[in-house]
Amino acid sequence: MKNERTGFFEGYKILKAISIHFLIGIGLLATMIPFIWMFSTSIKSPGEIFVYPPVWFPKVPTFAYYKELFERVRFFIHFKNSIIVAVSVTFLNLFFSSLAGYAFAKFKFPGREKIFGLLLATMMIPAQVTMIPVFMILKSMGLLNTYLGLIIPGASSVFGIFLMRQFMLTIPSDLIDSARVDGCSEFRIYWNIVLPLSKPVLATLAIFTFMASWNEFLWPLIIMTKETMYTLPVALANLNGQHNTEWGLLMAGSVVVILPILILFIFLQKYFIKGIALSGIKG
Repeated sequence: MKNERTGFFEGYKILKAISIHFLIGIGLLATMIPFIWMFSTSIKSPGEIFVYPPVWFPKVPTFAYYKELFERVRFFIHFKNSIIVAVSVTFLNLFFSSLAGYAFAKFKFPGREKIFGLLLATMMIPAQVTMIPVFMILKSMGLLNTYLGLIIPGASSVFGIFLMRQFMLTIPSDLIDSARVDGCSEFRIYWNIVLPLSKPVLATLAIFTFMASWNEFLWPLIIMTKETMYTLPVALANLNGQHNTEWGLLMAGSVVVILPILILFIFLQKYFIKGIALSGIKG
């Protein structure tokens, strides 16, 4: 009887594992289909893009759209703009958000919880609401059509401060107190002790920030009027004609835009998963 019960539970566990992996596979397939279709469309001939029933894989793949993309969009100029902005915003956000997160997590000062709660409340305000005031401030500073105009508004974020603070709460305070007793300055503690221990959450925030900055469309469109200062999303949007859309060219551009984010995630995925798992341990 015991053997039958043991066999039943083992069979149940196997069936449960198979069901979970099957559902994960379905979810993965549903997630990948748009990307597969996007790449497939980018290497199709014009006649195969609109054929019915749809053709998933072209009979004769062509990279003509990629060649045309580099010729028509001044790709390297816009790619350089996107890299400069995304990398600068990411590094500044990591620095300032980690500094603020360290202060909120390990310093005790009057009104700390109230100030932190007020910061969290600002996350409920849509970004579109603050665009006009920020635009007017940057215009008065003469920062329109400049890299600084794109970088400064994203140099820090409430989400980044929240994420860093939640993770730094898990760092033992005794370790920091020991460093203070040994005579370390607060910045040295932050730089040599706290930051190395915060690699998982730094990688997580780096991916989120880089992805958001790299894909940003509305703000660069508002603040940049010179074509040579356009980032890639804005430049690719200009591929849409007044009367028709060149889908093959647009899909080729989308593939190229996604590649840097994909490469970044592949290199940082280990830290990303660990950072997500640990950032919510303490409230």
